[in-house]
Amino acid sequence: MTTTKVHNLSAFAWSIADILRGDFKQSEYGKILLPFVVLRRLDCILENTKNSVLSTFEKMPQGIDEYTIDMMLFNAVGGGLKVYNLSNFTFKKIHQQDPLDVHKNLIDYVTKFNPSVRDIFLDKFLFTDQLKRLKDGGILWQVFEKFCKIDLHPDTVSNIEMGYLFEDLIRKFSEISNETAGEHFTPREVIRLIVDLLLINDAHALAGSGIVRTVYDPACGTGGMLAIAEEQMKNLNPKIRVELYGQELNGESFGICKSDMLVTGHNPEQIAFGNTLTEDAHIEKKFHYMLSNPPYGVDWKKYEDFIKAEAKTLGQKGRFGAGLPRGSDGQLLFLQHMISKLRDDEIGSRIGIVMNGSPLLNGDAGSGESEIRRWIIENDWLEAIIALPIELFYNTDIQTYIWILSSRKLKERKNKIQLIDASSEKFTVFLRKSLGDKRREIPESARHEIVKIYAEMLNGNSEWGEYSKIFDNSDFGYREVRVDRPLRLVFQITSNSIEKMKLDKHFMKMSEQDQAEIIKILEKSSEALFKNKVEFERVALKKILSLPFKISNPLKKLLISVFSQKNAEGDIFLDDSGNKLHDTDLREYENVPLKQDWQDYFKDEIQPFYSDAWIDKTYSDHQDGKIGKVGYEINFNKYFFKYFRPRPLSDINSELQVMEKEIRLLLKELAS
Repeated sequence: MTTTKVHNLSAFAWSIADILRGDFKQSEYGKILLPFVVLRRLDCILENTKNSVLSTFEKMPQGIDEYTIDMMLFNAVGGGLKVYNLSNFTFKKIHQQDPLDVHKNLIDYVTKFNPSVRDIFLDKFLFTDQLKRLKDGGILWQVFEKFCKIDLHPDTVSNIEMGYLFEDLIRKFSEISNETAGEHFTPREVIRLIVDLLLINDAHALAGSGIVRTVYDPACGTGGMLAIAEEQMKNLNPKIRVELYGQELNGESFGICKSDMLVTGHNPEQIAFGNTLTEDAHIEKKFHYMLSNPPYGVDWKKYEDFIKAEAKTLGQKGRFGAGLPRGSDGQLLFLQHMISKLRDDEIGSRIGIVMNGSPLLNGDAGSGESEIRRWIIENDWLEAIIALPIELFYNTDIQTYIWILSSRKLKERKNKIQLIDASSEKFTVFLRKSLGDKRREIPESARHEIVKIYAEMLNGNSEWGEYSKIFDNSDFGYREVRVDRPLRLVFQITSNSIEKMKLDKHFMKMSEQDQAEIIKILEKSSEALFKNKVEFERVALKKILSLPFKISNPLKKLLISVFSQKNAEGDIFLDDSGNKLHDTDLREYENVPLKQDWQDYFKDEIQPFYSDAWIDKTYSDHQDGKIGKVGYEINFNKYFFKYFRPRPLSDINSELQVMEKEIRLLLKELAS
């Protein structure tokens, strides 16, 4: 494949936008050019078999069903393609007609595709609406004539090259309309890296005849990941049969992906339209390979009723039983969805998914994110996480990570997780010209190095120790224990606290005479300081409690609370049963590694500093019932942190003195 060819085709298609300028907004260019590219591609493919298809259709007997019609016409087209057109027109024939009839002829052409293709143009691209706008603007013939000059036959432009063309156009259209290109386009070197990681240990399993494998992308966009997965699998074994499945929410991307399936001989019905999280179109299917780049930070609150209902109703038997992440980010929902489609047979399944850093760390113990990580790790599905360089994607410069999961881990990977830091400049090169936020790419040589590190599980005992580390699953787990310290109070009657007492409802219910008696006693004891409740009750409250009217328990509690204040010099405050009460302001939470006993941790890390502290034994895990909530997090920076010695203070002081001298000279010049 030649990059120059793709760039030339993209530039040619983009040049047609000059015709649209003035009649269409820039954000609308894609609604014209993308369906026209698809239409021209199909026209180039079907032109040579047009007569055969029409002849076959004319000879068909009356009364046969639609399925038989489709099969006969698909055979007439040949090549395993599931597309035909019953119009007498082609681009070439329309071009030979009166330009004034171009709109009418194109409508005839588009509406006479087989139903699945026709629906793409009418329902997803809304192409007839765009044709009318072009006609009304008086520029339809000019646009059509331009497309007649592009040869998009597969012999000229391969399927992979077409994928590049579509995604290059989508990226450009997304940039000018400020849309999120990342929802459509993943850099091809990233896709190839994911596919290599998924396939590196499977060459033997994929060899031979009669091998069938299924590949699935739940947010497939234009189908780039599916196409490259199939290409690389066929490079390993040309005889392999690869069944591609996907689902896509964006209408234009879905139309392109389904069109690509049509012209490459795949079953287009295996690419579904709709929201994967709310309507799983492949609900009964399990897949051998799954790969995806779901949108980052996408709010799923508008779907939360459906998702929460499924999680509650189906639990672990459904897709979201492990937990629900925060409503502002649905990445872990996509990952759970993919895990629900893991095969549990001998062949098993493998998953490769790109996500940002949020799923690694977001959420404390017991939160939805932590529970999802716990479920994944404790089921031993996670094989590796690879940190990618920044500035790699077209629409964002944030850090991204590839997660590799498997339901059939190799023996040496059992209960192990490999972290690979491929974020350094060692694994990237800078582009000569930036493409949006993309300023770097992973060259082929670096891709092979990353795959080698993964495949051979290279770690600290090798030359790759700086970039790869291998851990036990339990290394990422911890118990969040609750550490309490006693409530210490002193008691003092002040004018401010008396005024506060006067406003309390329990005090205000008393008669004015009773109120006056209590206030009189309190004012006589004003400013006296008591270090514990017993002393306060014995000295300050004794006279109040001996008054000839009843002091209710709520009022007694009020007198104790309103005249108390936290103070480390006070005695420990006990409840009526003699139990120590904790100070809510001093309550803390400590994360104790799973491999360490919490009692040893308390003895070594807490008690030496807070001798009066204790662990709250009622704060326990909802699954195992033990003290402390279990949580999991994967802190990449912690494991690959590199210490850089700060510059000597003498050097910094010298530089500051030089700068001060320069500033003084500048001020002197200004003053003169």
